[in-house]
Formats: sequence, C-alpha cells, structure tokens
Amino acid sequence: MKIAVLAETAAGEKRVAATPETVKKLIALGASVAVEAGAGAGARISDSAFSDAGASIGSRKNVLEGAGLVLAIQGPDANGLPKGALLAASLNPYQSKDKLAAYAAAGVEALAMEFMPRITRAQSMDILSSQANLAGYKAVIDAAEAYGRAFPMMMTAAGTISAARAFVMGVGVAGLQAIATARRLGAVVSATDVRLATKEQILSLGGKPVFIEDEETKAAETAGGYAREMSDAYKAKQAALVSETIAKQDIVITTALIPGRPAPRLVTAAQVATMKPGSVIVDLAVEQGGNVEGSAAGESVVTDGGVTIIGHRNYPSRLATDSSALFARNLLTFVTTFWDKDAKKLLLPEDDEIVKAIRVTGGGAIVHPNLQA
Repeated sequence: MKIAVLAETAAGEKRVAATPETVKKLIALGASVAVEAGAGAGARISDSAFSDAGASIGSRKNVLEGAGLVLAIQGPDANGLPKGALLAASLNPYQSKDKLAAYAAAGVEALAMEFMPRITRAQSMDILSSQANLAGYKAVIDAAEAYGRAFPMMMTAAGTISAARAFVMGVGVAGLQAIATARRLGAVVSATDVRLATKEQILSLGGKPVFIEDEETKAAETAGGYAREMSDAYKAKQAALVSETIAKQDIVITTALIPGRPAPRLVTAAQVATMKPGSVIVDLAVEQGGNVEGSAAGESVVTDGGVTIIGHRNYPSRLATDSSALFARNLLTFVTTFWDKDAKKLLLPEDDEIVKAIRVTGGGAIVHPNLQA
C-alpha cells in the first residue's frame, strides 16, 4: 500500500501528519511512503530528513497517484484524492459537511480521527488528547508572556513579590496541563468544571477546586468522557460562582468545548471588567465561538479595563514540531493496529468499534449516524 503524506494548505497550519520516525515504521510494515515536497517545513522537518527515512518526495499530484491511504492534519480538498483511497485526518465533521460530501462523491473513505472513541484501546490514537495537552501548556506560556509579571512568589531583600493567581475553566486534557504548567511556574491555581469527577484530578496537581455541587453536576459527564450541555439554572449558579472567583485572578484559561455544539459561554464582559488591569485571559475555545465574551479568533484584544484576551487560532500549531510528532504517532498507532501483515495494507473491519466511530464517508455517501441529515 502506498501512503501519501500531504502538505497542509490551511492558513497558519504548520503541522505535518508524519515524521521521519513514523515514516521509517510505516515502511517497516511493508508500505511505501510518499511525502509532498515542503510538507514538514512548518514543523522544521526538511524534505531530506523524510527522504533519508525512506520516503519519496514529490508534487501533490505525484504523491497522491496510486495512494491507498492519505494522511493529513486537516482535511484536504477532495480534488485529486484517488478514488477508493482512505483518508485519515482531523476533518472537523460538524462544520465541514460540504467537504465530507465532496469526499463521498469522490469515492474516498474518510476517517475523522477526532471521533476516536475514548476507550483504553484507542488512547494512543486519540489526536484530541495529544494536541490538547500541548495547547494547555502553550496557553499558560502565552499568558505568562502577556502578563509581564512574575508567576511565583519571590521574597527578596527589596521586598516580596506576590504569586500570580490563575484560574482554569474546563478540566479536560488541556485544562489539566494548564493547571500543571501554571503550578510549575509558581502560580496559585484554582480550577472549575461541570464534572465532579475532575475534583480529585485538580487536587492531585496542587490546584484548588471551585465547584457547584448538585444533582445535575453528578450527571454532567457523557459516557464518552465529555461534558454535557448544562441547564440554564446550573449556568446561573455557575455564573455567580465565576463572578466571585474571577475578580481575584490574574490569569484565566478557558478550555470548555462540547462536541458538535458552539463553545459554552463561561465568562461575560461584565465579569472580565471586574479583573485587574494587566490581567490576561486565554480562550482556547475561540474557534468554536469562544468561552469568553469579547474574545476574537486570531486576535489579542485589550479591553477598556486593561485586560488582555488572547484568542489564537489552532493552538497545537504554535508548537508545530512537538504536536506533529504526537499527531504522527497517533496515526502510526492507528495504522499499525489495523495493518494486515500478509496483504501489507490497511484493512478496517466493519464491526470494529473504532472503525465504526471514525468512519464518516463510504460507498459514496456520508455514513456516520451523527452526521445524517
């Protein structure tokens, strides 16, 4: 089987779906690997590094010719994809149904890697977790740079510098890494989530849990490990708690996302206005509508009160070398799991729970039940 690795075309996307390490391992399975020229430039991987690993380098047309599996970070344009090929990438299915329809029409079997089920067997294939981990880290680093003051408490002969106070909203993978990073930098950290199960995780990282504890909170986690949409009554109680907490913070990191829905609004403009001048908010959900009123995708906004709201797009791409390495390993594990050694190709069993979860097109149609009209 020929595996094609494409250069990304989306604005600001610096990642690549393979590395020399994973290319060598794919070739060891019996595959041939073709990498589009310049695909690794944004992640500081040269064409020569790929060719030294055994890949051929060529134009997009040449790389795709005869490919049975196409690897990418974001879903590529359907034009030029070989009929009958498999496509494994982050496809943003809920917002990209037109593109999915184009894959179906082109006879491509598209696999949305972000739909990977949260089961033990699939942990090492989970692109959302691997990328969110780095996003949570980078969010705190960006906040520290914009804050312009020290994070840890410092006792000096000239006096004492108080520790920064950081508040993390949403304690998934990104939130947990944000807590850990802020703590390592010396901040006093608190965190909140709708899921009570995260309370012990916050404590284990040295953070202070800030929670509404009621019957609704006890049922706030889906079977897949994601947060549910909460009631208006809960949101009102949460808003009151946030208002009380946020006014005391120097740094706020928001990470809350609900699959297939706009990001929940966690912080209002009125709450932002209670923060001290020089405070910083990083909205990791800005591309899905934002957790913070006033955040803007791709921009850093300074409010009239002197609060900076950072809304960078595509946080994993801001650490392209490391995020590419993790994404590529996720894809490698997926390919290895379903690789037929005798046929030397990827074979996807129809009844496998992973395959059923991630397959979005097949047989000329959109087939995923969550995407049916």
